[in-house]
Amino acid sequence: MADADEFADPKRRPRYTGIPTFMRTPYTEDLSAVDIALIGVPFDGGVTNRPGARHGPREIRNQSSLMRSVHQATGVAPYDLARVADIGDAWVQRPFSLASSHQEIGDFFKHVHAAGIIPLSAGGDHSVTLPILRAIGAETPVGMVHFDAHCDTGDDYLGSKFHHGAPFRRAVEEGVLDPKRTIQIGIRGPLNDPDVWKFSHDSGMRVVAMEELYEIGVKGAIAEARRVAGDGPTYISFDVDGLDPVYAPGTGTPEVGGFTSLEAQLMLRGLSGLNLIGGDVVEVAPPFDPSGNTALVGATMMFEILCLLAESFASGE
Repeated sequence: MADADEFADPKRRPRYTGIPTFMRTPYTEDLSAVDIALIGVPFDGGVTNRPGARHGPREIRNQSSLMRSVHQATGVAPYDLARVADIGDAWVQRPFSLASSHQEIGDFFKHVHAAGIIPLSAGGDHSVTLPILRAIGAETPVGMVHFDAHCDTGDDYLGSKFHHGAPFRRAVEEGVLDPKRTIQIGIRGPLNDPDVWKFSHDSGMRVVAMEELYEIGVKGAIAEARRVAGDGPTYISFDVDGLDPVYAPGTGTPEVGGFTSLEAQLMLRGLSGLNLIGGDVVEVAPPFDPSGNTALVGATMMFEILCLLAESFASGE
């Protein structure tokens, strides 16, 4: 019979038990007990076509029960390096107003940031990264390593400046994102406007199209990301549509010809040692993938980022 002490840690208990939290971490609203906060952002009011990402955080929580405590490849044990907890959702009281929804999300993250906590979030559509950057980049613009099929630096669409195809243009304009310390990896897919991502190039972002990634490989992409990010504060934003849809079909804007889940893991691991101050995984839309595989991929990438953030936190203590 198992020793009762073996199950004192909820992460050691059978995965089908308990209330789902990210990575089976404790749930708390006491921010004084947290170094890295796992946060859901169940909002998809910024999508331009297929909604469903509002359901992403809940399903990522479910699938994240399959994560364990130690990263097998790197040896990082994030829960030994930092106090990690699920602090719930940055949910929106007025979801039918896009601008005020972003304000509510931003206020939540400002509270987290003011407490000195590193945020790691699960969206939600990619528009939610803008209010997060507003919160953590208000004092100093941050750099960013951005994995995606799309640059998300478009302009107004259907009468709105704020949607999931434009968060990083708005973030640069608002002075919370440093474009010269931003790299976008995996960009591809057909366009209606050949200049739709012109802002990325003109502002100085490093854009690695999927064709270039194929040529330079994972190691080349890692080297470029490290060069661009430098030693300044850096955020990781991972859109699951950066992956080929065979690995992540449950997303709003899938684009054929993306990187593999293993390539994504290797590129994330290559960011170890950067000055990382937060991250997110976005655009998991469970209604488009009843198998749950996309949410599992999302949870896995979230665990990869958690290990990086825990290392960064520990090195800065």
